Amino acid sequence: MSADRVEIEGVSVATGHYIGGERVASADRFADLSPIDERVIAEVARGGEDEADRAVRAARAAFPGWAALGPAGRAPYLRRLAELVDARVADLAAVECRDMAMLLRSLRARVINRAARNFRAYADLALAHEERDWRSNGTWNRVQRMPAGPAVIITPWNAPFMLSTWKTAPALAAGCPVVLKPAEWSPLSCSLLADLADAAGFPPGVFNVVQGIGTEVGAALVRHPLVRRVALTGSVRAARAIGEAAARNLVPFTAELGGKNPLVVFADADLEAAARTAAGQYDDAGQVCLAGTRLLVQDAVADEFLERFHGAVDEHVLGDPRDDATTISPLIHPVHRDRVQAYVERARASGDAILRGGRRAARGGLFYEPTLIAPRSSDSEIARDEVFGPVLCLQTFGDEAEAVARANDTDYGLSGIVYTGSMGRAERVGRAIRAGTVWVNTFLVRDLTAPFGGIGQSGIGREGGDYALDFYSDLKTLQVLEGSVG
Repeated sequence: MSADRVEIEGVSVATGHYIGGERVASADRFADLSPIDERVIAEVARGGEDEADRAVRAARAAFPGWAALGPAGRAPYLRRLAELVDARVADLAAVECRDMAMLLRSLRARVINRAARNFRAYADLALAHEERDWRSNGTWNRVQRMPAGPAVIITPWNAPFMLSTWKTAPALAAGCPVVLKPAEWSPLSCSLLADLADAAGFPPGVFNVVQGIGTEVGAALVRHPLVRRVALTGSVRAARAIGEAAARNLVPFTAELGGKNPLVVFADADLEAAARTAAGQYDDAGQVCLAGTRLLVQDAVADEFLERFHGAVDEHVLGDPRDDATTISPLIHPVHRDRVQAYVERARASGDAILRGGRRAARGGLFYEPTLIAPRSSDSEIARDEVFGPVLCLQTFGDEAEAVARANDTDYGLSGIVYTGSMGRAERVGRAIRAGTVWVNTFLVRDLTAPFGGIGQSGIGREGGDYALDFYSDLKTLQVLEGSVG
């Protein structure tokens, strides 16, 4: 049974699953709503136990052949897929913009093509990996990577296309067939990724996409006994549930979760650059896990920083993400808008000071004003919880020690941003902040070979470079008695 297709911004998109090289429909569907106008743009297949089992078994059947190709045999598939992504940037950007409302110009200029770079990078990294050799106790030893087996990959609703490739690329390069489960609030661009994998000639079952609700088909996937790896980008609550399911089958699990990240501004910093970076944290309506949502500013420059910050925020334009003049898009879904608003209302009721914004935007819909809140204490909910919307907190500090203490006063630890004119301070504070990534005088610069992940409630494990390839592999030590073979 073939699944239906819908037209999104002039692009034909399948609304069914992609399993074993074929499009598959489900009896049940769920509504996919566009944040731009809150209209239903597709009725998408709602998978369950049967679809999950079919996809995992397809991946398991494809595993021996895909693993046997080795890095050199798999690399051409990844490179062809990268070429196809590059050729379809405009289409992919248009669909993703309509589906989750990220700014169209950002998708076209930097986000979608980064997905192509992911596939190319992991094709090269897998080829470049050198097995470790040494001699010990009269034996010759080598550490070998063995592909682990079928991998279930669960991705979030923000930047779904690019973030899905951040996990699928190393899994495929390492020799693991994948079953990708996109978020139900923005599933369509991942469906296009399945079309591209098909066009790239991936063997049936190597790349699968199963649509549906996380607590239904997602849960069925992660508890399947044939799954050998599980990777998630999502919420702490989802990670706990998925981690428990993976643990029952003793399946390694990695999770990149949220953050309540500090943006620390010292008196010796370039305040204009710092203020503009801070104002930029409202990009994508604040729906970015790496965003520096806790502004920590040294007392001596707090007033000047705020003046520059407000000036930069005033330049933002809330509007249709397809319009190049827009800088802040709507929130993803009415449920999420209500969640963001509830955080702000609780902060107001508890005595936290609303310094700007704090309400739904006058234009209506899913737009929310850029909001800045000064919490009454570091224990305020708004200072501790990830809001995942256009809501920042402001606190001040006196000296470097207090700055570090405030930066680390969180249950999260995904990223940090530091602005300073001192290399010594950059080194000291960068080392002292407990987070997976710390940027100094810049933001969102990424190297695919560097480890990426979080501390505490920001996640488990690391992605990037050899760290990701090792996760999707089982490591084996081969030992041979010296002199026993010719």
